[in-house]
Amino acid sequence: MVRIIMHGCNGRMGQVITGIVAEDADAEIVAGIDVVDDKKNSYPVFADIEKCDIAADVIIDFASAAAIDKLLDYSAKRQIPVVLCSTGLSEAQLAKVKETSTQVAVLKSANMSLGINTLFKILKEAANVFAPAGYDIEIVEKHHNQKLDAPSGTAIALADAINEARAHEYEYVYDRSQVRKKREKKELGISAVRGGTIVGEHEVIFAGIDEVIEFKHTAYSKTVFAKGAVEAAKFLKGKNAGMYDMTDVIG
Repeated sequence: MVRIIMHGCNGRMGQVITGIVAEDADAEIVAGIDVVDDKKNSYPVFADIEKCDIAADVIIDFASAAAIDKLLDYSAKRQIPVVLCSTGLSEAQLAKVKETSTQVAVLKSANMSLGINTLFKILKEAANVFAPAGYDIEIVEKHHNQKLDAPSGTAIALADAINEARAHEYEYVYDRSQVRKKREKKELGISAVRGGTIVGEHEVIFAGIDEVIEFKHTAYSKTVFAKGAVEAAKFLKGKNAGMYDMTDVIG
């Protein structure tokens, strides 16, 4: 049984995770952290993380970047590993995450989905088959019309997985409309689509002569990210200080 502190428990993802854990015999949320407490949770909620004195094995964070510094301080002080899911961290905060990982276990990934992180592994193998054969590589990602960043962090992480497997031989191209010329062999194109309520769709295309291979992941709800976070918490329980990601969770 893993005992979880849910940081950002009354946010959308915090409530999704609360529901998932309620049905999981191997996990329990023992406390929540949120500035708002509407008393709807079965566990105690603290407005200030420093006031939380309940024993736990792991913290799952789905709050805001503004709350990360206090969370990291608390995690290191209490020696409670943390699954860090908040996005939009500053360079200073990212440096603090790295420093905190020298004191306590920290798991951070661009995407918490088990499917996406399995795709990272598959793409590394695929790149080493298709890239030497001269196949062009393109990534197309689609998200809802409220998403601020483009391309998505996951799309860049997919490109990075391919590029790492190929000794960083590719140059990322985000917009071909500014230059009228043929595609270079070592380009890796990344395109972003924004519309409607698309939760998240990522497609990786290997295009060769008379052949196209496509790898695609579609998220139909945010539940896939919540499930991944819970599995990450189970993995992180009892781990030594260090930096982990979802590839460690899936082995």
